Amino acid sequence: MKKAKVAVIGYSGDINKDPVKTLADLCLELGRELGKRYVVFTGGRNGVMELVAKGVREVGGTCVGILPWDGSDANEYNSVVIATGLDFQMRSFIMIKSVDVVISVGGEIGTAIEILAAYANMKPVILLRNTGGWTDRIVNVLIEGLYLDNRKLAPVLQAYTVCDVIELTERMVGLR
Repeated sequence: MKKAKVAVIGYSGDINKDPVKTLADLCLELGRELGKRYVVFTGGRNGVMELVAKGVREVGGTCVGILPWDGSDANEYNSVVIATGLDFQMRSFIMIKSVDVVISVGGEIGTAIEILAAYANMKPVILLRNTGGWTDRIVNVLIEGLYLDNRKLAPVLQAYTVCDVIELTERMVGLR
């Protein structure tokens, strides 16, 4: 059976500094659980991306890093590195188009753009709540608590634990 593909988006930055440091254990757990079940895609750099990729590697999973420019800032835990030659936003669109579900952890403006891109491309988004950034802020604009506009292109779901993320992901990829 073909494995579903999921993207994890979120904060970039030094994994030893907040806000990423506070989320380290959560990101590692998320990576491990996703890595057991799916092919995981990230932006391939530091921060949430690095920690999730590390968790994926710990369980022998596959993590694909979709990187901007020449990929020289790839983290060491990526199984596959794709250096797109593109800027950050355009690289993100490649990642979004390549997956079935997008999972958001914290994040600044790049993460907000990725959430919107996922929705516009009819990809379900799972917000791992209480992680800060746009993951928590964007819920304030959801229509009916689920959608980013009146077209209702794809659900924007809320999870509070890694277990919730897995259950929602399985439902979104049709495994349950």
